Amino acid sequence: MAENPIRYSIIEEKNPREILMLRGKGCAWKRCTFCDYHLDASLDEAENFKINLAEIEKVTGKYHHLEVINSGSFCELDADTMDAIRRKCKEKAIHTIHFETHWMYRRKIRELRDFFGEIGTTVKVKIGVETFDEAFRETVFQKGMPHATAEDIASYCDEVCLLFGITGQTVDSMRQDMETGLAHFERVCVNIMVANTTNIVPDEAVIRLFKENLYNDYKDDPRVDILLNNTDFGVGGEENA
Repeated sequence: MAENPIRYSIIEEKNPREILMLRGKGCAWKRCTFCDYHLDASLDEAENFKINLAEIEKVTGKYHHLEVINSGSFCELDADTMDAIRRKCKEKAIHTIHFETHWMYRRKIRELRDFFGEIGTTVKVKIGVETFDEAFRETVFQKGMPHATAEDIASYCDEVCLLFGITGQTVDSMRQDMETGLAHFERVCVNIMVANTTNIVPDEAVIRLFKENLYNDYKDDPRVDILLNNTDFGVGGEENA
């Protein structure tokens, strides 16, 4: 993670929206083998809220559509931050807001939908499954979603994230994940593995297979976002880079 990350951006292409990368108390799961995003966290709620409020105030309502991400799940953001997000949604007539969650919090999603539904804002929930191959998901990625099928996941969540570029993935397995995601979810976000502080490293051969065999098939699909770099949404990079 960047030391001073960019936390606000505007996505102008597919599904135009503003996006916020806020800071919470951190991911409670923290066992996904490929992820060091959880380092963007603090137990100091007052400081988190100070950081978050400054970013929330940047929201203009340009598209009346907002995405909120953080290093974990929506319920790991403090209550003051959530209240500030809702106030901004009401002020700027945000009709749709996206949040992320881990599977462990699936039963809290209804409360989230109701919280924003009270002001007329629709919540879309995105979950990182990385792959629908349960064995790969649980042994390689350690996602903490045992026995969860695409149908199970879709009964709670609207959108799904996939992770490609890992040793063991093939053209067929990646295509199967893409088609499963599109069959069960409103949107699919593909993240290509990039080097970070974990022991999971990008497999350049697998990434090449994705680019040569799948990228062109999905890059123009309005329901698919493909992040070749994890900062492609405009957040996460160094603020003063």
